[in-house]
Amino acid sequence: MPVKDDSTHRPRVLVLTSTFPRWENDTEPAFVFELSRRLAPSFDVTVLSPRTPGSKRLEEMAGLRVIRFPYFFQRWEKLAMHGGGILNKLKSNPFYYLMIPFFLLGQLRAVVGLLRSERFDLIHAHWLIPQGFVAALSLSITRKKIPLLCTSHGGDLFALKGKGLQRLKRWVMDKCAALTVVSQAMKKTVVDMGVDPEKVEVIPMGVDLKGLFTPDPSVQRKTDELLFVGRLVDVKGLEILLEAMPKVLAKYPGMRLTIAGAGPLERKLRELAGELNITDKVDFLGMTPQDKLPDLYRRATLSVFPFVVTKSGVQEGFGLVVVEAMGCACPVIAGDLPAMNDTIKNGENGLLAPSGKPQALAETIIKLLDDPELRARLAGEGRKSVVQKFDWEVIAGKYAEVYEKIISMKQLE
Repeated sequence: MPVKDDSTHRPRVLVLTSTFPRWENDTEPAFVFELSRRLAPSFDVTVLSPRTPGSKRLEEMAGLRVIRFPYFFQRWEKLAMHGGGILNKLKSNPFYYLMIPFFLLGQLRAVVGLLRSERFDLIHAHWLIPQGFVAALSLSITRKKIPLLCTSHGGDLFALKGKGLQRLKRWVMDKCAALTVVSQAMKKTVVDMGVDPEKVEVIPMGVDLKGLFTPDPSVQRKTDELLFVGRLVDVKGLEILLEAMPKVLAKYPGMRLTIAGAGPLERKLRELAGELNITDKVDFLGMTPQDKLPDLYRRATLSVFPFVVTKSGVQEGFGLVVVEAMGCACPVIAGDLPAMNDTIKNGENGLLAPSGKPQALAETIIKLLDDPELRARLAGEGRKSVVQKFDWEVIAGKYAEVYEKIISMKQLE
């Protein structure tokens, strides 16, 4: 369902997020921004996100009012920016744990202030913790009867396993009018926690599959380049791919691995490449802007996303990069995790490799490199399968329906 333009009366929505572009053309993940701007024709959207060094406190971006709340001295406000999210920031430097109380209080103060001074028809909190928790607490403090929609993206659900944190997540879910998750595997996890299945809807974040992540027949696809795109954090499994490379290189000595992404594990991964004697075969590009990624997907022989379950139980919630690659008709191999079943049908539109096993991953890569016809078939089916399900127009339409349903139910009370 396309988002309709209704400028006469647009319901007011407050979006809470810890991940948002700091400025135009930022390299920070933009999925909350993309969803919000596509909903702006039908909803009056205010986005509240953390302030960061160099960002504006208040601005308009693509029809959105963006407010950034302060929580520390601005030069040190890096807890939620560049580095793989809050959880990975905490792993990278224990100093950031000291910022958690300030972050929570800063966000709470900002939300309470907005709820007391303005009228909103809906609050949409991305991530159960901290945004969902702060939203639910703010509603209790202000005694406002505003419906709350929470979206879990994966890390917030699969991580934070302590009993107290599990109870806190369940409390947040109970306070929600509705809950969206980005994969069927996540819905099963939530339902297993005791949440009513009727309350949970599976809606992933989208990808621009008609304007940006598209095939380009004029680009000659290479025969000697593997591509990895993603944050350099444990859950992405890049260590497994690096360990698989010597076996791949034994069969295909001219093969190169291009890595587009940055994160707290970069130094460790570079050292691993050195230990494996493959440094001259690996290119670390660093953070790559969204508009530059299609060029990488279009030229690569195939993309590899070796997702793993970490020791603490964290795993990928959906894997937008898989959809991006498939949208560009790039053959895909991914780690065989439950969330991948929403996107990849093994052998039909991509290949799944046993998660966390370098030798099995190497064998899967070699199998695909050995078979140009299979690569072409997977690429064609991959593009066809994602464009109908994951384009932003489809996803924004689904979220518009959820917004309208929640707001209508509140009005009937």
